[in-house]
Amino acid sequence: MSRPPFLTLPGCARAYRLRTVRGEFAVHDARPEGAARGAVLLVPGFTGSKEDFIALLEPLVRAGFRAVAVDGRGQHETEGPRDEAAYAQEELAQDVLAQAAALEAGAGGGAAERGVPLHVLGHSLGGLIVRAAVMRAPETFASLTLMSSGPAAISEPQQARTKLLIDALTVSDMESVWQAIRELDPPEAPEESTSPAVEDFLHKRWLATVPEQLMATGRQLNREPDRVAELAAVPLPKHVLSGVLDYAWPVPLMDEMAERLAAHRTVIKGAGHSPNAERPQSTAEALIAFWDGLARQ
Repeated sequence: MSRPPFLTLPGCARAYRLRTVRGEFAVHDARPEGAARGAVLLVPGFTGSKEDFIALLEPLVRAGFRAVAVDGRGQHETEGPRDEAAYAQEELAQDVLAQAAALEAGAGGGAAERGVPLHVLGHSLGGLIVRAAVMRAPETFASLTLMSSGPAAISEPQQARTKLLIDALTVSDMESVWQAIRELDPPEAPEESTSPAVEDFLHKRWLATVPEQLMATGRQLNREPDRVAELAAVPLPKHVLSGVLDYAWPVPLMDEMAERLAAHRTVIKGAGHSPNAERPQSTAEALIAFWDGLARQ
């Protein structure tokens, strides 16, 4: 479970509901004062939300990038139906494409982003979703970053934990399962203190998430096929970023995936599964360096 280091939006950002052809999505939208030289759509992972990227917003904006973090359907402040079919990976991928189209058209009260490179980043489960979106419509994006997201299903120990969670969700209410999800935090996760405000947020976010979203996406994490060869054939610049330790996908597996994709590779020192929350400054610098490198090509 990704833990944002703080919850206060920086002055460059605002929260609103992004209107798309596939419904409204709760977002945090951070913009530079002048014209943006690029934009990035930030897609969170399993049990996550837009707040997981909150510490990235200001450093990205300082570098001239617009950053839009989104709650996917059924996540936190974005509504979703009580139907697992609504959270099929193809449905979630089409949501990402709709969000990108809305940003390009100027939704949210800002200028249209036509002509501005739009990058996409998916964290963990979000990486599986955005790669499906990229393979469906690669022309939508200027680049793809997979953050702490692997080539196929998660590791066997995490599959077992996720199955336990899915089974619990089928028979218990969200409040009862809260203690179970807390126990899913692996022993190798970074030991960092969390403020009472963030702990309270994590609890409220969990209760606000649609259980069918968790069950459907949990099954995706456990069953995802290896689609690296298919993604490698997409002519789009790719970036694989992770921490030095990962419990969902072992780091050597992500190293190998980067090679198969001919992708730029970044390992963030001192970070685990959530570099965006654990080492946000280093993560932002790595993202900016990747995008700057593309602009110079």
